[in-house]
Amino acid sequence: MRSISTGFTGTSRFALLAGAAAVAIALPAAAQAQDLADADAAAMETEEQDIGNVIIVTATKREQTLQETPISVSVTSGETLEQAQIRDVLDLQTVNPSLRVSQLQNSSSSTFIIRGFGNGDNNFGIEPSVGVFIDGVFRSRSASSLNDLANVQRIEVLNGPQSTLFGKNASAGVISVVTRKPQFDFGGSLEVGYGNYNDIRIKGDVTGPLSDTVAFSIDGSYNERDGYANIVNLDQELSNRNRWTARGQLLFEPNNDLSVRLSGDYSKIDEICCNVSTLVAGPTAPAVFGVGGALSTDFFSYDTYLNKAPVNEVDNYGGSAQIDWATGPISVTSITAYRKLKNYVNQDVDFTSADIVDEIRDQRVNTFTQELRIASDFDGPINFLLGGFYFDETVKQDSALLTGADSRNFFTLLARAATQDPTFSFNAVEAGLFLPQNSIFSEGLLTSEEYRMDNKSWSIFGTVDFEPIEDLVLTAGFNYTDDKKDFALAGVAYDELANVNVVDAFITNYLTGGTVTTRDQFLALPALQQAQLAALATNPNVNPFLGLTPFQFQPPFLTIPNAVEDGKTRDDDFSYTLRAAYNILPELSAYISYATGFKASSVNLSRDSRPLYGDFIPAVGGYRSTFLAPDSPIINAGLATTNLTTGSRFAGPEEAEVYEIGLKGQWPGFSFNLAVFDQTIKGFQSFLFTGTGFQLSNAGQQSVKGFEFASTISPTPELVFTFATTYLDPIYDSFEESPVGDLTGVRPGGIPEWNIATSGTYTHEFGASGNRLITRLDYSHESNTKINNGLPTFGPNSFKREVNLVNASMTFAMDSGFELGVWARNLLDDQYIVTVFDGVAQAGTVSGYPSAPRTYGAVARYKF
Repeated sequence: MRSISTGFTGTSRFALLAGAAAVAIALPAAAQAQDLADADAAAMETEEQDIGNVIIVTATKREQTLQETPISVSVTSGETLEQAQIRDVLDLQTVNPSLRVSQLQNSSSSTFIIRGFGNGDNNFGIEPSVGVFIDGVFRSRSASSLNDLANVQRIEVLNGPQSTLFGKNASAGVISVVTRKPQFDFGGSLEVGYGNYNDIRIKGDVTGPLSDTVAFSIDGSYNERDGYANIVNLDQELSNRNRWTARGQLLFEPNNDLSVRLSGDYSKIDEICCNVSTLVAGPTAPAVFGVGGALSTDFFSYDTYLNKAPVNEVDNYGGSAQIDWATGPISVTSITAYRKLKNYVNQDVDFTSADIVDEIRDQRVNTFTQELRIASDFDGPINFLLGGFYFDETVKQDSALLTGADSRNFFTLLARAATQDPTFSFNAVEAGLFLPQNSIFSEGLLTSEEYRMDNKSWSIFGTVDFEPIEDLVLTAGFNYTDDKKDFALAGVAYDELANVNVVDAFITNYLTGGTVTTRDQFLALPALQQAQLAALATNPNVNPFLGLTPFQFQPPFLTIPNAVEDGKTRDDDFSYTLRAAYNILPELSAYISYATGFKASSVNLSRDSRPLYGDFIPAVGGYRSTFLAPDSPIINAGLATTNLTTGSRFAGPEEAEVYEIGLKGQWPGFSFNLAVFDQTIKGFQSFLFTGTGFQLSNAGQQSVKGFEFASTISPTPELVFTFATTYLDPIYDSFEESPVGDLTGVRPGGIPEWNIATSGTYTHEFGASGNRLITRLDYSHESNTKINNGLPTFGPNSFKREVNLVNASMTFAMDSGFELGVWARNLLDDQYIVTVFDGVAQAGTVSGYPSAPRTYGAVARYKF
């Protein structure tokens, strides 16, 4: 069996990418790569022994060459990150066509998608389908992985389900960031940059020995930039940058058999984000103007209107300890980590200058992880890995919606338009329903909520690699995961109207004269009388209050756990991988594999969390009447709150499988990687905004067929071209109860058919001076595609997106270590719609996120 690891040096590198619930599969097989020549250079610079002109990856938890890695993995080196000005994972998609990342309503909410699979991070109870790992430590929320990338050696993106490699949150893929460990030779770097929008960047690191057995490193970054958008009515910037990060590491190597790496970091984000524009001003727009408000009408003007500047504050910190010990052919690795995340958001969520609705979120996440594994490196035909992983996380969230000073007048104007009654007044409604005057949509708290979740998960995993003949490796791997979530949700709805059911109130106050005030009293009436009362109360010609139901969008909340709902999910799964890899020629290898993946249940930690159908059965007709609702466990237990309906407390697990064939060739001046796959996720956890809330549900099955191709052509050592493309043909095999209807047989929106990433790099050397001029040009493309399958409120639409981004850089690198460069991202100022959503409490209005404009600047760097 091939191995480039020898002694402790190989073992220590082997442990660089440790993740949760993982399996190491050491196969000489094909994989996909990106920017191969840059990665070659980076690998040669950072490796401790001369292993030749190869790319080193740890995607399978063994240090291997890229050609030996048996999965579809792309590699972006630290050198490419510098040249392409990729500062965080949001920019990474421009060099990786299988990855898509989009930032949503604030600095801490992003969506990671690989091969068309992924979900958003607007809800901390939803586990991402794409796992993010930094130095082997799982980052469970995107807010904890979005800061500027400092001292990065490489980034590996693993495409397709990786549960038998990483276990936790890897049903769609993995993003793994590998940073440089401390060195025993003194060195470092300092970088200062300035760009348009007063973009100031400072980044640096220093490393060196403290003794013969102890080395240290310190790195950090600071980035401040004016906003590229403006809040016109407040004369204040929007979509700015204000973030910093710092990290310290210690490396203990008392002998050749033992290594201990300690790491601690802290990062801070305090920004005003993000720019939302109006794509369609619907029939509610006159009401916005009617209360003195305004909304943007030019989608790409970067001018917006808000009643206050949003607050986005993220504090993310933690530490980890990695211990590697080797004795002969056996190595042991332990990774222990503890992290804390604090996320605070306070923003205007109706995205107009009218003071209608604001939201506050105060979120805290504490995470502890422990991984322990033992691996062999025998000379014989059989090798193994066996390990375990433990995950313990606590999520706490306090949040609230607040109605503003314009709220009552705004909804009054909407009601007048809906009823075509210019004299409509909520005062009359309050009198008719016996409510206090001026109570409906009064200024102040609309809702307040408390959410708590404790997630404990453990895994055991292992692999056996068998090499029956030279150049052929057969691998079988497994992962058993047990996942438990306990959650508690409570909320209070303060709006007086939301606390009244208009059918039940009409029966009580007008049809029975106050003699029937409870469901039991109603059911005690003769059946004929019940039917007569129900017919009258649900007749809009008789009951004038029925038209008010659209204004009851934040009804009382049914606390969980309760006597019917225990507030628990319990999942377990056995995932496995079967793979055969064969070296056809020294320059050509192939593999074929079948793998399964798993992601545990996700919990709807929001005010939109409602009982599952069956625990509660709503009344026919959609009036949310308790009197008319049939028997159900919640009704029979006397738990039903006013205007209760069903929804999703949680979504069940995702189960993924993929068939994949890979081929890779590498010759002097040319290399390529090809992966053809058929991937399916059963129970895909869909999370979609519906205009006043979010719906979490399982799609029956979503699948995608496609291929990934990457190549590098280097006609001369100075000139390198890369070309990578991903083709995707996805479909909802089954999704009958989506928020926009039955989508079975429909292509999922937002997944382009073609993704392309290509680049050209030319390095001009000035004689024997050692000075170089490095020029890089890269282009990324997403083919024109529908953004969604329709919006819950707006309905069917033809909103589309096509992306064409050109980035460029030129760096003069001197032999002395000084570098001067210029760069531009989105050089041609391409404009496209990132995504769209229903206007908040504005039916018929469509809001969206416009793409970022062109940015450019200059950078000075010194490496020593």
